[in-house]
Amino acid sequence: MKKSPKIALIGNPNAGKSSLFNSLTGLRQKTGNFPGVTMDKLIGKWNLETGTEAEILDLPGIYSIYPKSVDEQVVINILANPQHPDYPDMAIVVADASNLKRNLLLFSQVRDLGIPTVLALNMIDVAENSGIVINSFKLAKELNVEVAEVNAKKGIGLNGLRLAVNKTLEQRFNSNDSLPVEYSPELIDEIKEQYGDTDDYHALLWLSEHDNLKQFNTEQRVGFDKLQEKYGWNSKKFQAQETVSRYAVLNEIVDGCLHQIPVEDEPVKTWTDRLDKVFLHQFWGYFVFLGILFVMFQAVFTWAAYPQDLIDNGVAWLNQYLKDTLPESQLVNLLTDGLIAGIGGVVVFVPQIVFLFLFISLLEETGYMSRVMFIMDKLMRRFGLNGKSVVPLISGVACAVPAIMSTRSIGSWKDRLITIMVTPLMSCSARLPIYTVLIALVVPEKSTLFGIFSLQGVALFGLYLLGFGMAILSAWILKVVLKAKERSYFIMELPSYKGPRFKHIMISLLNSTKAFVFEAGKIIVAISIVLWVMASYGPGNAMQEAEQKVKTENPTLTGADLENKIAAQKLESSYAGHFGKVLEPAIKPLGYDWKIGIALLTSFAAREVFVGTMSTIYSLGGEVDDENTTVMNRMRAEINPETGKPMYDAALGFSLMIFYAFAMQCMSTLATTYRETKSWRYPAIQLVYMTTLAYLSAFIVYQLLK
Repeated sequence: MKKSPKIALIGNPNAGKSSLFNSLTGLRQKTGNFPGVTMDKLIGKWNLETGTEAEILDLPGIYSIYPKSVDEQVVINILANPQHPDYPDMAIVVADASNLKRNLLLFSQVRDLGIPTVLALNMIDVAENSGIVINSFKLAKELNVEVAEVNAKKGIGLNGLRLAVNKTLEQRFNSNDSLPVEYSPELIDEIKEQYGDTDDYHALLWLSEHDNLKQFNTEQRVGFDKLQEKYGWNSKKFQAQETVSRYAVLNEIVDGCLHQIPVEDEPVKTWTDRLDKVFLHQFWGYFVFLGILFVMFQAVFTWAAYPQDLIDNGVAWLNQYLKDTLPESQLVNLLTDGLIAGIGGVVVFVPQIVFLFLFISLLEETGYMSRVMFIMDKLMRRFGLNGKSVVPLISGVACAVPAIMSTRSIGSWKDRLITIMVTPLMSCSARLPIYTVLIALVVPEKSTLFGIFSLQGVALFGLYLLGFGMAILSAWILKVVLKAKERSYFIMELPSYKGPRFKHIMISLLNSTKAFVFEAGKIIVAISIVLWVMASYGPGNAMQEAEQKVKTENPTLTGADLENKIAAQKLESSYAGHFGKVLEPAIKPLGYDWKIGIALLTSFAAREVFVGTMSTIYSLGGEVDDENTTVMNRMRAEINPETGKPMYDAALGFSLMIFYAFAMQCMSTLATTYRETKSWRYPAIQLVYMTTLAYLSAFIVYQLLK
């Protein structure tokens, strides 16, 4: 097999780069981090020809090679450094055919860096609908590169793109012979002499962006500063002149290759125009957005109920089958009461997480998410954020880790920091299993609002709105505390509405769900084993004494009732029980007992562990006759020893929900905040303020409702 060429997908935001990546690679994708950077990169395999597979790298969207935000800096650190591990053998620049002039600026810069380049004209159908006809053959000749017309969403034109890529890899075009900008040859010679032989455009890029390029150390950056001073070099002035010069050349080329069919004097209203009259309306825009969110959470709760019940019953059946089939031993107990009980407690909520990711993918695919950013910008600015903060906040509904990393597109450091600090308040998918269990315990299943909407779905929607409300309130407080005078601007292009391509959605859905299950699974397996050991063993003869105590105090008790009493007493006497008892005084004002205390503590590794922990605790604790009973039924059967009433009443249930809505219980999120801010100060502040907020809010709710 030939060596796998490395191909970078590069393009402006909304040019269809991600759609093309999905069309080329299908399910053969993996996620990693860029070397030295905590930022996800997508890598996939694409069959170029028999025996040759290309490695496709999907880079963040950029407008030019002069970065304005952190994610753009990632791209330039690759393209500016031929020694970088991700430096491509060639590039496919994806351009929006309906806005060709603007998209060709980036193309010309990438080509002039000496990287063999293919131009992929995407959205040809959109261009034709606007009366734009492009002569691709003439354009290829003028630009001296291969040009392929594609429709990334429908997977059209991929064979033509494959031929163009193979031809480019064979011929290795070198297109930076003459740059459309004036510069000093003496300056270039000095750069090459001091920093190594390279082409002229790389040398100019190094000089302009050396402060943003990680390949240079402090001493080398000082050297670039001295060269700028010696030759009177002004980076901003050079970049402006270069951009003007490039557009002058590109405009002439495009005018000769593009034909605009005359349209009527009265422009035809497109679907995008019609929909935007409603979706971007200063009142109805917000109303529609809230309506979409409401339907989304109704669906998450109601549609997922059927597959959820199947999984729930299946896990319970498997657990009981293994107990009945395998010989009784501690290893079998570990497998059933530890691993399967813990993992099953999370796997059962996969359907809800799938529906959540599905709705988010649909919003992104159709182009509606950009409208949300636009209409929310005015509101967000009052709280110290901007429209670009909406994407991390909404992404936080899925997971706070990638959401915090997506703040790199926010140019203002102050806006970015505030967004990072408040994003974990958005209710992520890890909280969903907890909400589901607790809502099912305290909100009647058949109760409805107006006879249509499930009250359980309304409660879930309320929790997500509560998280958003607290996030923007916290942002406003941080805006007052942080006295930075930096002003931020919100500029974005609204893409046209597009029908979702379900193949792409399914790929995204599979990758997101798989990542959630396996990432959560690692933590749950480890914690389930540790918890089972702590709950199965105790100090000294504590476990034997617990059994003897129950038999002495209940001489008439026999059978399952006796076994349940013994199991509950053993759990209380175990290491886990002792640990929970130490925590109990601190959490007693919230209505929590030592069992909930154990779950709270384990949840600080990851929130979703709460359900797995409760599954393990109640599996070991007995208390009900039916071994096949699921965690929800076991919690429902739990009796408060002080009142003799059900433990999980409205006061305790809503108190726990509020605690989990606000508490910072995710080590991965804290680690990501540290990596993004380069300081432990901010994750420490996050942990303290969110935990305090959670405790006080849960206390107030419990005291009001008890």
